[in-house]
Amino acid sequence: MVYLSEIMKAFARNIVASILGWQVRRLQKKNDFKVIAVAGSVGKTSTKLAIANVLSAGLKTQFQNGNYNDLVTVPLIFFGQTEPNIFNPFAWLKVFINNEIQLAIKYPYEVVVVEIGTDAPGMIAEFKSYLRAEIAVLSAVTPEHTEHFGSMDAVEKEEMVVSEMASLTFVNKDMCKNAPSGDNFLSYAIEADADFKLSNITFDDSGCSFDALAAGKKILSAKHEALSEPQLYSILAAIAVAYKLGLDGATIEAGIAKIHPVAGRMQILAGINNSKIIDDTYNASPEAVKAALKTLYRMNAPQKIAILGNMNELGEFSEAEHTEIGNRCDPAQLDLVVTIGPDANKYLATTATKIGCRVESFQDPFAAGEFVAKQIKPGALILAKGSQNKVFAEETAKLLLADPNDSNKLVRQSKQWLKIKAQNFK
Repeated sequence: MVYLSEIMKAFARNIVASILGWQVRRLQKKNDFKVIAVAGSVGKTSTKLAIANVLSAGLKTQFQNGNYNDLVTVPLIFFGQTEPNIFNPFAWLKVFINNEIQLAIKYPYEVVVVEIGTDAPGMIAEFKSYLRAEIAVLSAVTPEHTEHFGSMDAVEKEEMVVSEMASLTFVNKDMCKNAPSGDNFLSYAIEADADFKLSNITFDDSGCSFDALAAGKKILSAKHEALSEPQLYSILAAIAVAYKLGLDGATIEAGIAKIHPVAGRMQILAGINNSKIIDDTYNASPEAVKAALKTLYRMNAPQKIAILGNMNELGEFSEAEHTEIGNRCDPAQLDLVVTIGPDANKYLATTATKIGCRVESFQDPFAAGEFVAKQIKPGALILAKGSQNKVFAEETAKLLLADPNDSNKLVRQSKQWLKIKAQNFK
């Protein structure tokens, strides 16, 4: 019965995707606007939002705050629609009709920014049926969602397909080891030599300052509340795209000021006992965890606690990657390491213990939160990081908030998500 339901769902989604794709093709043919498409193993949503915020300082920009990134939901962004239940034909008919109304009048936007996701080989290629972009951005090629790919070469091949639907592709040279070059490619980086680069980066506990360079020439200086390099990659991608589209330095700086950390992505929340929580609970991949630990180590606090949940969907890479994170747990920096989930408990915790860290492991985020709450000293700094299923580290962070009402700032707090979490931890 479940199998039949999945077949029916896939059939319905294919029909809906075909109709929506047809409408997007007509929208692009009829109107003169640019499309920016963001792909990558990590950082897609943050990069999309950074680009959209910067561009909106000078251009009429359409985007979606959440993570609409599949074959059905990406077209909805163009028309400003929300996704109904796939088995509600009347709701979808209303979507199609509203799209047709939009097609009958002039499109009000100059730029549309979308993100493109993939969980298996061939998924990005499906977008070529309707998506044509002026600029693509590849944020990273790293181990994440690798269980269906088998190798990093396969991951790279899949993510690079985004360049086939764009006239120009920006590639994060630091996070894509085999970054291509040529007339249709430009690079951005913090560490490597690149077409667009950040220099003179200075971090403190409230954010950072930096210079942005294009072809080695400074185009602007800015300050921002970003605490980590991954956040700066998103900002740099936004600067590069905006500069390429002709926005001047002052307009780009105004756009940078509009970029703020979003739920679950390196936002700072007030914790109990005058502590600070670095909420990075949206998801977890090896490179993102390393960057989060680096940020934690850089900041000053009398006590530092790292809550590290499982990094899901790594397949055969899982043992090695969790072991590597365990080795990155510095006992000189961390007063306590808390792990949640099977591989984090088995590999990360074991490795961190061997190198001298104090480690406590838990099967669910609620028990972890109750334990950590009793350990927090005045002024502590707490990093919360983890994947979704069987982890949900935001529920650990929730138990550490100074103001329980701040729970609305955490990810996955809808009734539907809370029901899923309850089922995960019966």
